[in-house]
Amino acid sequence: MNAPLDIEWRISPQRVEYPDALAEMERRNAAVQAGDAKELIWLLEHPPLYTAGTSSDPAELLSQSFPVYDTGRGGRHTYHGPGQRVGYVILDLKKRNSDVRGYVHAMEAWVIAALAEFGVSARAVEGRVGIWCDTPDGQEAKIGAIGIRIRKWVTMHGFSVNVDPDLSHFGGIIPCGISEYPVTSLAQLGIAIKLQEFDEALQKTVDGFLKAIDQD
Repeated sequence: MNAPLDIEWRISPQRVEYPDALAEMERRNAAVQAGDAKELIWLLEHPPLYTAGTSSDPAELLSQSFPVYDTGRGGRHTYHGPGQRVGYVILDLKKRNSDVRGYVHAMEAWVIAALAEFGVSARAVEGRVGIWCDTPDGQEAKIGAIGIRIRKWVTMHGFSVNVDPDLSHFGGIIPCGISEYPVTSLAQLGIAIKLQEFDEALQKTVDGFLKAIDQD
């Protein structure tokens, strides 16, 4: 199963530098607005870095051991790096359901459905940003992040899911401003998969995401 033919599904085999990804998102966002390009779902991996959203608090950046980039997306600080699947989604909500909250909830549900393909019972938590699950010792932990920007009703940015990153790299920030809970990954949960396998789960479950944001 794949995205509809009018949406480009792109998987970058090499790690993409963050400034290059941001420039490509902005270019594609403008092209979709103008009707000159297809919508895009772009799966990629970044080298180690931190990003700062529009609500970021400088006090939550605990280390500058990796580059820090301003993003323009909503949210606070987050980490991206090897072993983490990042999904950037550029869709035209003018021809879909122009509901920002509904779009975010639909993206959360998509990530949760993909994680369920590997037996992970993940969830969104009201009032707490991200995708959450329970670790084997019963502790609640964050396994994914959501951060979006919408420009003239065309979306940018998207989600990240921890497949097998170096979790110690999250120690340089307070992820999304939440210090009470740890981060986790599929690998830490005992699920050893490759990024390609998670991509396949995203492809398998994308129809539910697109149906959720379609106009009634």
